Amino acid sequence: MELRHLRYFLALADELHFGRAAQRLSISQPPLTVAIQQLEAEVGAPLLLRNSRGVQLTAAGQALVPAAQAALDGAAQALHAARDAASGRVGRLSIGFAGTMLYRGLPQMLRRFQAEHAGVQLTLRELSSSDQLVELQQGRLEAGFAHVPSAPAGLAQLLVSAQPFVACVPAAHALARRRSLPLQALAAEPLALVSRSVSPDYHARILNACQAAGFMPRPLHGLQHWLSVVSLVSQGLAVALVPAALQRAGLQGAAFVPVKDPHDTLPRYETRCLWNPARDLPALGLFLAAVREVAQSG
Repeated sequence: MELRHLRYFLALADELHFGRAAQRLSISQPPLTVAIQQLEAEVGAPLLLRNSRGVQLTAAGQALVPAAQAALDGAAQALHAARDAASGRVGRLSIGFAGTMLYRGLPQMLRRFQAEHAGVQLTLRELSSSDQLVELQQGRLEAGFAHVPSAPAGLAQLLVSAQPFVACVPAAHALARRRSLPLQALAAEPLALVSRSVSPDYHARILNACQAAGFMPRPLHGLQHWLSVVSLVSQGLAVALVPAALQRAGLQGAAFVPVKDPHDTLPRYETRCLWNPARDLPALGLFLAAVREVAQSG
């Protein structure tokens, strides 16, 4: 059964006159007659009674009218849905992020995107950088904001943030009153940082910077989140080197002091938006455009 046959039938059912229906459809009468005959043959029953007074619907024809209209409406809705998906106006995106992105532009990116593309549903998942890489590679995330020095093979990247590390010390500590301090000033203190399993790159690079400054922290507390690191410091149990954006977290009891780093041993804390460029997702392209706009404006 062709949708064309249903469209012709509905026009004829409305006009109850072959000539007027053909004119309404902008076709000649013979193709209309052939289409109706083909439709009746497929149904296996007459749909119309033709007599000298015009055309009347049979019981089968009357039953077909609402079903034919529903079929045409469903086809139109399917067409619109496909067009909307192809344009990126509708869809679903699963977005991964590391917690510090809440202080480095992610809320602004989300607001900008959803203000312009309300038909796209975003699902947010807070994950470590290493977990995001796994989820991206297995197709369970469309995009992720991870703290990695570069994109792994198969993933595209956009640098959205690069910030310095600062010293985080208890607010009551003598170091909290310093305007800046050398890395060696932390040598005698227990150090907290994210564990090697959560962020192997930054874990190693911070320890390398301490070693270059002439000490290896002992004891060393490995935590799952940077906010947990700051929270531990705020309780007076450690000092830390944390991304500068965590100053915006508003945790009481922690102070942040710039670090003198003349030999540039401390890395910058880089955040990249990662995605699989092989996936055909127009909505993802629109999301990445919003990410670029906010990243460039910041």
